[in-house]
Amino acid sequence: MSEGSVSLDMEARRLAILPSNLCPLGSNQPRGRTPIPLFSALSFSYCASGSGETQWFRDSEEKDRQNDCVFCKIVRVESPGLKLYEDDACLCILDTNPLSHGHSLIIPKSHFCSLKATPPHVIAVMCSKVPFISSAIMKATGCDSFNLLVNNGAEAGQVIFHTHIHIIPRKARDCLWPSEIFIACSYMLILGENFH
Repeated sequence: MSEGSVSLDMEARRLAILPSNLCPLGSNQPRGRTPIPLFSALSFSYCASGSGETQWFRDSEEKDRQNDCVFCKIVRVESPGLKLYEDDACLCILDTNPLSHGHSLIIPKSHFCSLKATPPHVIAVMCSKVPFISSAIMKATGCDSFNLLVNNGAEAGQVIFHTHIHIIPRKARDCLWPSEIFIACSYMLILGENFH
């Protein structure tokens, strides 16, 4: 067996769990499947760089933040997370507060508080997984598109200060973003359709 086929076999095994974890909950769920409970909510996680007076203090403070970081806990298997993919550098899990069915996060196994703090080679590794993982997610969810999103900083909506990339599966006319709802409503008004 060639090295390339071994690598493909490993990738296939890593994603074998994907369809079962993306099984829709509720009435459309296949018989015999029990929904896997997820977190009820994520809390705000302070993982930003410290500003202590000495390097020791900064290092100690950063270790405390990493110990409290929900993504670091998932990487260390101290907290639950539905893994869709894992390799030596990164992990893909289902988002616990999804914007759409199959909303997933690619996170590095090492702790970096923001995209700016993340080394370029780590970003490259994370991004190199996007085509493979997003294709599997779209196939499993029956979606035809996806958004790739990074919230970098509190003002941009970052809640967990551990670098992560969102893969958000999309379907036609799902009106996920407020601007899409406005456009859809405007379109309906232009066409003269009555809606309530």
